[in-house]
Amino acid sequence: MNDFIEFLKSDNFIFFNFCFEIILFIFLIVAVYLFYKLNKEYKSFMNKLGNGNNIPEMLKKYLDDVNLIKKDNSEIKAYYTKLDSDIASCIQKVGLVRYNAFKDVGSDLSFAIALLDREDNGVVLNGIYGSESSNIYAKPIKNGVSQYQLSDEEKYAIDLAEQTKNFIAKHRK
Repeated sequence: MNDFIEFLKSDNFIFFNFCFEIILFIFLIVAVYLFYKLNKEYKSFMNKLGNGNNIPEMLKKYLDDVNLIKKDNSEIKAYYTKLDSDIASCIQKVGLVRYNAFKDVGSDLSFAIALLDREDNGVVLNGIYGSESSNIYAKPIKNGVSQYQLSDEEKYAIDLAEQTKNFIAKHRK
């Protein structure tokens, strides 16, 4: 242990320490030079990649645009969800049946028309045409059923409406 302490006090240790510091200093200069060169190559590469534009600024702008689009998409989704909910109560199903209510009237001038929403709620209208008068009756429909007595033509019009969302006209004989 005393030999080691003597070595630390000697001129040889100071010389070795000085040489070691010079080597470390040279490594530092080389590292700084390599860092500068790499940084210069990086900037050149980024300018070439961005066609002269600043890549970090472009990326920031793109991220801002993406966030704006996400916000717009969430607003659009909320809007179409509300719209879909509103449309559920609109007339979506129609069934029409034309028929001859009276044998003395020559044509299918009477009709039954069912107007239903997505949940089969709505109304059935029955227009009865006679030679002396014409009457229209309306009956509410809830889940495809009415609390009032329905004629065969009205039932058929409701069945047609429940089967499709398109307008159907059929003659009932």
